[in-house]
Amino acid sequence: MMRIAGLIPIRLSALHPFNLRRSSVSKLVLCLSLVCALSSATTAQRRNAPLRGEGSANRNVRTVTIPVTLRGVAEGAVIEPGDLIVKEDGNPQQILSIRNTNRSPLSIAVLIQDDLVSSIGNEIEGLKKFIRSLPEGSRVLVGYIGSGSLRVRQRFTPSASRAADALRIPLGSSSASPYNPYVQVVEALKLFESQPAGRRAVLVVTDGLDTSRGIDSASPSQSIDLDRAITEAQRRGVAIYGFYAPTVGGGNSLLVNFGQGSLQRLADETGGEAFFQGTGAPVSFDPFLRRLTLALRQQYALTYLSTSDKKGFRKIEIRPEISGVEIEYPAGYTR
Repeated sequence: MMRIAGLIPIRLSALHPFNLRRSSVSKLVLCLSLVCALSSATTAQRRNAPLRGEGSANRNVRTVTIPVTLRGVAEGAVIEPGDLIVKEDGNPQQILSIRNTNRSPLSIAVLIQDDLVSSIGNEIEGLKKFIRSLPEGSRVLVGYIGSGSLRVRQRFTPSASRAADALRIPLGSSSASPYNPYVQVVEALKLFESQPAGRRAVLVVTDGLDTSRGIDSASPSQSIDLDRAITEAQRRGVAIYGFYAPTVGGGNSLLVNFGQGSLQRLADETGGEAFFQGTGAPVSFDPFLRRLTLALRQQYALTYLSTSDKKGFRKIEIRPEISGVEIEYPAGYTR
């Protein structure tokens, strides 16, 4: 008996010429030809099939979306993927899309520290106006940083009026002081998990000071929770914008420098911006809000294909191919 892998066995005695008619012989020859062809194709397929484990180098390929602010671009100008070069750890990456306000609505969290000086209460109306002026389709969260955990007065909502109405005057009391502002900034960043990938931002009104582990650890380079806030923002593609305002009982020049320096680092490493007006309370938030509004209009959601298999921090570099354009973007992210 003759057996070919994967096919029905054929009894050889049945092939004897005395047992076959001419028509049967023709049919048998045709069948045997098909059998040989199928066997050859199967062998070739096995020979050309990838070995187990081949292609595993692509398992770490993933898309990354980061906030990018392009200054110097004419309003209404169309930015194409070829207009920018993205590198991750020095290696060029493929840009998949660049989306602006028209193609990627903004998700923004507005956070206010509850123990700020009383004059900040005069700025609430300006903040309400800012929220109501956001482009249609924007989603806004409103929360207060104080003792205990983050107080969310309005979860992400597409209703600008509802978000604006959730704002209130800060308590302005030392009893409302947080452990440090960055713990609750991290809480707010985790709430972005419910939002689609795209343009994301946080506006935090705070003194930016972390004295939870002593004055020595309050510097921008020593705050553990500042590091955590930066890492979480980078991982989630959130640009953080900070308005500096002093708290009740504050005023030490060294601590003011630490707080403002921390806000500057938070903004620089997440692709945002920090706003100060000297070392005291700003006379008005209006100049800050005008600059912030312009920055958000110039913010894009850039999505690229990351091919790196490196664990830990990945450094991002972006270079424009358009002259006269300045770019603000996160320093990188941790995977």
